[in-house]
Amino acid sequence: MQKTSLSWKAAGLSVGVVPTMGALHEGHLSLVAAAKQQCDRVIVTIFVNPTQFNNTEDLTRYPRTEAADTALLASHAVDVIFAPAPEDVYPLGFASQVTVAGVADPLEGRFRPGHFAGVATVVAKLFGMTLPDRAYFGEKDWQQVQVIARMTADLNLNVALQICATARASDGMALSSRNARLSPADRAIAGQLHPVMRACAQDLIQGQATAQIVAKAQKALIGYGFEKIDYFTYCDEQSLVSLDHFAPNGRLLVAAWLSGVRLIDNVAV
Repeated sequence: MQKTSLSWKAAGLSVGVVPTMGALHEGHLSLVAAAKQQCDRVIVTIFVNPTQFNNTEDLTRYPRTEAADTALLASHAVDVIFAPAPEDVYPLGFASQVTVAGVADPLEGRFRPGHFAGVATVVAKLFGMTLPDRAYFGEKDWQQVQVIARMTADLNLNVALQICATARASDGMALSSRNARLSPADRAIAGQLHPVMRACAQDLIQGQATAQIVAKAQKALIGYGFEKIDYFTYCDEQSLVSLDHFAPNGRLLVAAWLSGVRLIDNVAV
């Protein structure tokens, strides 16, 4: 992979990478489309990263659809599908880890300890393996994007991050491989998540206190049928520090459970 990427660069071609864990959907394909528009060569990586899962059951249940993913990417004319084996990414004796403080600590960091260390480590390795000029990520995993941005800057990695808008269904729900685990009835309930967040954003813009409107939004979600809310917060979009009132560059982030499926989303305010 490195030799291929270096040969492209030697020929004056730009290289883009779209890191994925497979189970591809239209959200991933929107990243591929952005990469193809901006880069001469496009790599899509497929690797279900074991170090970012907090429990083995979740790792085991994660869908592996490499044959379907390969066919889908072939129809979109990507140049390389890079799907390393776990032993290629984490060889015998592997003993290094990339940890990011600050932006990795709250929210997902609180509920999924060690998750972002796994993410940062594998992304750093994938950058080293594919040697891209640009890397493409979606806004849906907003905190993850901030962690990767911090790591890339701190380690002087020569990769430009391209952050693309969240791909959504017609009802506004963020596309995710996890959505396939929802029953039709649950999927209808899940479609209420984005409208509740948009209403919450409008209340913030009008100057209402964060605590008051977040409490109202959480009550609405529970009323629709969500079982548990890990967090529903308004914060600075880069530092992820909580905000009491509307401020420039604020963002709402949520993680909520529905029939055993954990859904995350975010909207700019």
